[in-house]
Amino acid sequence: MGEIFDYLENIFIYNKEAPLLFTQSIFWIFFGFLILIYQAFYKTIRQRNILLLIFSIYFYYLAGGFYFFLIIISTLIDFFVGKKIYSSITISSKKNWLILSLIANLGLLGYFKYTYFFIETINNILPIEIEKQDYLSCFFNTLFSTKLDTRSIFLPIGISFYTFQTLSYSIDLYRGKIKPIKKLIDFALYVSFFPQLIAGPIVRASQFIPQLYIKFYLSKEEFERAVWLIIVGLIKKLIISDYTSVNFVDRVFNSPLQYSGFESLMAVYGYTIQIYCDFSGYTDIAIGLALLLGFRLPINFNSPYKAKSITDFWRRWHISLSTWLRDYLYISMGGNRKRKFKTYLFLMITMLLGGLWHGASIRFIIWGGLHGLALMLHKIWLEKKSSIIRFEMPNLLAQIITFHFVAFCWIFFRANTFEIAFDIINQILTNFSLSKIPIIIGSYWKIFSLIILGYIFHILPKQLKKDSFHLFSNLSLFSKAIAIAFLVLIIFQIKTSEIQPFIYFQF
Repeated sequence: MGEIFDYLENIFIYNKEAPLLFTQSIFWIFFGFLILIYQAFYKTIRQRNILLLIFSIYFYYLAGGFYFFLIIISTLIDFFVGKKIYSSITISSKKNWLILSLIANLGLLGYFKYTYFFIETINNILPIEIEKQDYLSCFFNTLFSTKLDTRSIFLPIGISFYTFQTLSYSIDLYRGKIKPIKKLIDFALYVSFFPQLIAGPIVRASQFIPQLYIKFYLSKEEFERAVWLIIVGLIKKLIISDYTSVNFVDRVFNSPLQYSGFESLMAVYGYTIQIYCDFSGYTDIAIGLALLLGFRLPINFNSPYKAKSITDFWRRWHISLSTWLRDYLYISMGGNRKRKFKTYLFLMITMLLGGLWHGASIRFIIWGGLHGLALMLHKIWLEKKSSIIRFEMPNLLAQIITFHFVAFCWIFFRANTFEIAFDIINQILTNFSLSKIPIIIGSYWKIFSLIILGYIFHILPKQLKKDSFHLFSNLSLFSKAIAIAFLVLIIFQIKTSEIQPFIYFQF
């Protein structure tokens, strides 16, 4: 009986050691329960939205714990500030309300994500020693008798994603692109909609809000598409990403000097496919879950490692973030409307801030800076090519160069320290150990096969991917059930013993 109560507690109460994830069986019980209740409410738009809001807030509590109140604060601020922006008569008044939204949202994001980073930077630069302590946790411990850890600032899960989402709403209102949402419940659901709440895609109000007022509709093909996306997402995450990470990539990146240059190179290739399968796997599941509930989310990945240039890569990778940075940061600074020097400067600033968005570390800034430099050079190349240079790089060569540049940048993204990053690079350049390659392949053939399989699936022609979906959709209901059961069996056989959080949950 005690075990039953413990299991129920894990379902209904936040567990710091096991937050609610798409890859846990508990989540699918949670979602199944929602679908069951949904049958009684989905026909009435108002009731459906209220039900989804309740479940979304509760999901965020189970995934992030006590700090679920932050998303409520952001929601309230931007809902009421949004009304003020729209109703203000003068431009200066609109701008003041927009600045309030920026300060409130970026202030919360800055405190929780960057406070210690800035303190450490100041302590390293200046001859002072500022104490690192979470004063907000101290305040809540005093006020509510909680026992929050005051030694470190807890990063609320998904705060970077929903902050950018609410900011896009305020900026679009200021630019006159949308009208304010009339009801707080509808706006709250837009901000907290649980499938994409924690790791995107970052959905704009113009994409999501109109769907709140449309009656539920799901065709047979869309239902099958949703199930297919969830299956593909789980395969990417649990079979390719997690297995590769735990059994090889993490080991090499934790102690690179214990491995040869060939193993280090394979770890870089492994992480390159791991982060794609991890993040795009989450997105696939999120889009599939949303579709089952009658909502259509935008695509977030489009075979990024097929890119023929770094510009093309950012049109394919984390599309909702790259377009957000373009529309709300790069264009706001002036974009392509300024002189060439300023255009390149704005591009670099955008990518540096994009790197910082990913994490409070110099490593992420370097990662963003490398991509910014590559984007600048590609822009210069295009300008010179059109006027002077007539050389056209073969597509395959362009894809190989772009892929390896992206993979090189991932080294700084993944390594916990600069020392580890340079150890990885040094091992590849100076300690490749050609004679040991056959032995290494024999030892890691399962993992290397999985890495190669991941890349093969990734580079498959779009039509072949469509054909595989149609093959699945044409199966009988019994055959689909057998296929799904077989997949679940494979996942349980291959998956790691401990649940691995999605990589982008830390951002």
